[in-house]
Amino acid sequence: MTSRYQDPATIARVLDANTWAVVGLTDNPARTAYRIAQVLLDRGKHVIAVNPRGESVLGCPGVTSLDEIDEPIDVVDIFRRSEQAGTHVDEAIAAGAGAVWLQLGVIDEAAAGRAAAAGLSVVMDTCPAIEWSRHR
Repeated sequence: MTSRYQDPATIARVLDANTWAVVGLTDNPARTAYRIAQVLLDRGKHVIAVNPRGESVLGCPGVTSLDEIDEPIDVVDIFRRSEQAGTHVDEAIAAGAGAVWLQLGVIDEAAAGRAAAAGLSVVMDTCPAIEWSRHR
């Protein structure tokens, strides 16, 4: 692995986390976020859908933003374009999340640096489904 945000020990620790807020999760089975949310659910994770309508997805509660979540967030999993990711990373920091996971192809070094400086675990430019096959 080449990125400092793809550290195997960090990835393994984040994969063990329970509560995942999935930013960009909508009720569209053709979208990657939907498929990965299903993988998270299959792994026994508690998933919260974060989308503009606040709609529930796959039977998981939905909210429009991270600040609406009234429970501890272990991981904020971001399925947004790279240029939009920083806003959600900053929301994760403000919400007291334990980690941010920027999905495969979502790269924002500055936002990742802010999250790391705030004490969050950071994984970037990879996918939990890929990493479970590597780490389990």
